[in-house]
Amino acid sequence: MAHVDIRSLDFTLLTVLASLLRTRRATDTARELAMTQSTVSHALARLRAIFGDPLFVRRPHGLAPTARALALAPDLDRLFALARDMVDSRAFDLAEAAGVVRIAASDYHCALLAAPLIARLGEAAPNLRLSFRPLVRRAAVEALRAGTVEVAIGRFGALPASVASKTLFDETYSVVAASRGHEGPGPFAIAAYLAARHVVVSLDGDLEGVVDAALRANGMRREVVAAVPYFLSALAAAAESDVVVTLPSRIAAAFAPRFGLSVFAPPLELGSFPVSAVVSAARGRSDLVRWLVDVVLPAARP
Repeated sequence: MAHVDIRSLDFTLLTVLASLLRTRRATDTARELAMTQSTVSHALARLRAIFGDPLFVRRPHGLAPTARALALAPDLDRLFALARDMVDSRAFDLAEAAGVVRIAASDYHCALLAAPLIARLGEAAPNLRLSFRPLVRRAAVEALRAGTVEVAIGRFGALPASVASKTLFDETYSVVAASRGHEGPGPFAIAAYLAARHVVVSLDGDLEGVVDAALRANGMRREVVAAVPYFLSALAAAAESDVVVTLPSRIAAAFAPRFGLSVFAPPLELGSFPVSAVVSAARGRSDLVRWLVDVVLPAARP
């Protein structure tokens, strides 16, 4: 980019660009930045001239970013993070930290981590408050990029360059059922497992999961009678009816006894998966978020 173009690119223009990437609507950006819609349109015209690209294409649902605009998003995050660091260079004082830390997590991770996090923050940062939001996977990552949460906890696949992750622990699976009719404490017998009625946990209502894929690979199948969106709901169902639930081992160990249920090893190999804390690559530079991810969450893990 020519030197004259760099001089013409001020932070107001970059702020408009970042907001449009989040909202995808000029009206929403104008409201967010307390500008008129005409000012936003003028800023977008200047951005298009500077970058030599349309940046956004009008669609029925709003403004669709071009590939060039999407490629600029990680650089914008880093640039704003550097600017924040330059302006706020004061030493981080945890005891004086105030505000709300917003965390995206499923009911599984919230059930395991909320209590120790609340206790730890009450001791070290009494002026901080926690707000958990029921967002997982892609929705959680989008919330990070939009700045509506500071941390996302869960199981994630491939992640975009705009976020950074830290593995908190590796998780395995357990089988939970009422103890009647099943022998413990060893693995759940495969014959009894296949004959049982199963409940699965699925946010989108799917009646299959990782267990069914493993069974099919071994030429077997199970009977799934219901899908529920929350792990604690599945445990409640197992406590009230003769169904079996296969779920992450930590939540099984922590909550199955409270429902009067027994915990068994699965009758086939289901593998493990990492549970990670994910932050915005830019916002992750915040001392508060860094402390939460590097110190508090690893200590709070079950």
